Amino acid sequence: MIKLFNSLTNKKEPFVPIEEGKVKMYCCGPTVYNYIHIGNARPPIVYDMVRRYLTYRGYDVTFVSNFTDVDDKIIRAANELGEEVADVAERFIKAYYADTCALNVKEADLHPRVTETMDDIIAFIAELEKKGFAYEAGGDVYFRTRKFNGYGKLSGQALDDLQSGARIEVDERKEDPLDFVLWKAAKPNEISWSSPWGEGRPGWHIECSAMIKKSLGDTIDIHAGGKDLTFPHHENEIAQSEALTGKKLANYWMHNGFVNINNEKMSKSLGNFVLAHDIIQQYSPEVVRFFMLTAHYRTPINFSDELLKGAEAGLERLKNTVANLQHRLAETADMGAEEEWLEKIAGAKQHFIEEMDDDFNSANAISVLFDLAKEANIYMSEAQTSKKVLNAFLELFAEFGEVLGVSFTQQEEELLDAEIESLIEERNVARKERNFARADEIRDLLKEKNIVLEDTPQGVRWKRGS
Repeated sequence: MIKLFNSLTNKKEPFVPIEEGKVKMYCCGPTVYNYIHIGNARPPIVYDMVRRYLTYRGYDVTFVSNFTDVDDKIIRAANELGEEVADVAERFIKAYYADTCALNVKEADLHPRVTETMDDIIAFIAELEKKGFAYEAGGDVYFRTRKFNGYGKLSGQALDDLQSGARIEVDERKEDPLDFVLWKAAKPNEISWSSPWGEGRPGWHIECSAMIKKSLGDTIDIHAGGKDLTFPHHENEIAQSEALTGKKLANYWMHNGFVNINNEKMSKSLGNFVLAHDIIQQYSPEVVRFFMLTAHYRTPINFSDELLKGAEAGLERLKNTVANLQHRLAETADMGAEEEWLEKIAGAKQHFIEEMDDDFNSANAISVLFDLAKEANIYMSEAQTSKKVLNAFLELFAEFGEVLGVSFTQQEEELLDAEIESLIEERNVARKERNFARADEIRDLLKEKNIVLEDTPQGVRWKRGS
């Protein structure tokens, strides 16, 4: 049975979905005013892995992740660029898709946008006002925080100890300093929508509550996001959603740890960030994803070239093992013993599942992968091998790769373009004609193109150079 750490109860709990065999999952998406940095890339990678594993374990997952496409930061960026808010948002939504696609993050089943949910947001706020949980002041609408019994239960702080967090504006018109804004009156020349309280736009927190309710209903199985969203964002989501429906917003809350640089949280405000689309030019996106999964999702992960290079080397070892399995499969005479090795492979699969069942521990699951590679290399050192065993190894690597979103297979057609294929063929002809000078010349040329050739009794093999 899958167990996950529930931030709401601060302990690991067995995962029991609302509806047997189905999972409703929501992950807070980006505010689209800039390119995402590598810290912003961790939640989509982590929760894509969680989604993949839940699917692997037989669940029918409905995964929703939003875009905040109207916000103070987007408005500020639009003003600085002399562009429309919608144009800025659209550009960075496309950039987000490009970066996350490169990182092999599957698109959500639904990607709702704030601007497409405005009627639902306004209706949500109006109902809160009707129930006495919200009040209007000068065109703004605020949530009565102290009226909601249990405020602070996610962040674990007493109400009087809570401080106004990010994006909660201090306003003398508030009945209480901890009341947070649901609707903001429009400022001059600012994008706005008509509402019962006048022209304006929603506050940050109400947007996710309305999108969850519209997309997934009153109560969902899993609500996920970065640790930095625990307070005030997720705390406020709980308050306004549960005040409206009288039902629990989410049964399980998941929060991933920060990505740090020099052990300090990476953030745009601190200026110590690395953009995702820059780092995936320097390193393979697959390496970046693999690096992210080498740490448990709840632990901070320190970002450095040294650690990325270590992840790159580790991934290359796994890929080389798979390449060797494929090569051995092509040449094997199918004479080796099977039963003992098939049992070892089945044991590795069970071990992988046990680690992933324990709060999606990808770090330990990757350790299982390296153990599997070690066993595969021991097996291939035997004089006789079996196609059935080789295939079992390959199938398990592919299975694990699908869960983690990382391929351990190098496809020649993906790595060799027409020019290199032509050069390899020319080299084969030169060798047959005993023109070894030309064959060596082509080998050196291919080496310059980062293709290293290996001559074996079974023919020419290649691999990426370091």
